[in-house]
Amino acid sequence: MPESKRSTQLFEEAQNYIPGGVNSPVRAFKAVGGNPLFIKRAHGAYMIDEDDNQYIDLINSWGPMILGHGNEQIQEAVAQAIKDSLSFGAPTAMEVKMAELICDMVPSIDKVRMVNSGTEATMSAIRLARGYTGKSKIIKFEGCYHGHGDSFLIAAGSGAITLGEPNSPGVTKGVAQDTITVPFNDLNKVHEAVAASRGNIAAIIVEPVAGNMGCVLPKDGFLEGLRSICDAEGIVLIFDEVMTGFRLSKAGAQGVFNVQADITTLGKIIGGGMPVGAYGGKREIMDFVSPVGPVYQAGTLSGNPVAMAAGYAMLSQINENETLYNDLALITSKLENGFQDILDELSLPYTINRIGSMISLFFTDKKVVDFDTAKSSNLSLFGKYFRNMLDNGVYLPPSQFETYFVSTAITKEIADDIIDASRKSLKALL
Repeated sequence: MPESKRSTQLFEEAQNYIPGGVNSPVRAFKAVGGNPLFIKRAHGAYMIDEDDNQYIDLINSWGPMILGHGNEQIQEAVAQAIKDSLSFGAPTAMEVKMAELICDMVPSIDKVRMVNSGTEATMSAIRLARGYTGKSKIIKFEGCYHGHGDSFLIAAGSGAITLGEPNSPGVTKGVAQDTITVPFNDLNKVHEAVAASRGNIAAIIVEPVAGNMGCVLPKDGFLEGLRSICDAEGIVLIFDEVMTGFRLSKAGAQGVFNVQADITTLGKIIGGGMPVGAYGGKREIMDFVSPVGPVYQAGTLSGNPVAMAAGYAMLSQINENETLYNDLALITSKLENGFQDILDELSLPYTINRIGSMISLFFTDKKVVDFDTAKSSNLSLFGKYFRNMLDNGVYLPPSQFETYFVSTAITKEIADDIIDASRKSLKALL
């Protein structure tokens, strides 16, 4: 790995004061080996660490930096907002503008409530679905990550349609009993789960494109099938678009697959780099949220003026750029083709999944369609590849089970640099 004396020093110090030395587990590099790099600054397509090493960034803050780092319009919006104070704990004009823009861009959202993170958005969406339907159970999918709320940290039980088991200490069995976990992309198992708990299921929550087992696309008819099941059974369909919202299209995954959710959770891009989340949906459902309805949810910093200014500047640019998604897809497709050529040449087992500007390379010859097939990947090989890519100036997500995010700052020339780095890194595996 690159020279990292300062990062190593910081990590050693951080472990004395922060659990594991990091504020989010994947940052610890445990899945890939070595110590985490501490980042000092970033601009455009590049990040610079505390030892002044430069890397092409394929994490982009796990998705939000779709326009690259240091976007001038977002920085200017933040600078202007800061002049008026960092927080009011009261309504502002900007949060109204932000809400209106989100509702205009996502057809399934009539009303939206701002929160402070994707986890808060999904937790609130589940509570709202339960309050609206009067039912208690939810269905989620193996490998889909919806934040660290208790209802989501549930592993599949002994059978495909059994109630879940807590997979984190601190999550009670009582919570787990209300969560049913089934395989992603398996409509038959969803039908079985619904039949086994008919009349008791409040919501089905799903990442329409999974990003936390790597990039895994829905099979043809899967999302449509979920929509039909929910319509027939009076179940609220929740699309967790914290990753895909405004990344795959102006209307997120719903705009790509033409399937609308009842509630949509958002985050990442809507903050422009600031910590923001949101949940929104049909008017009759959202009007169950306090103060107009009985479902309570609140937050002192929700609709924070600085975060709203950053998010509005981000979404406005996206909304006004007619070629953005096509440009992103072309660059990401160039990366996909480059990776494929190298892997075929070297006869390494692989599967590449891509949609728009989300892409994952799995070191397996199996088609990756769910969590089980994703887990067939050679994790040791990925760890070596990750470290080799760092040596060659490219920062990948430090886990096989995370998607890469491409930004508009990655030009054709930078894409060529990534492909060259991949060639060197893959050859070094042999």
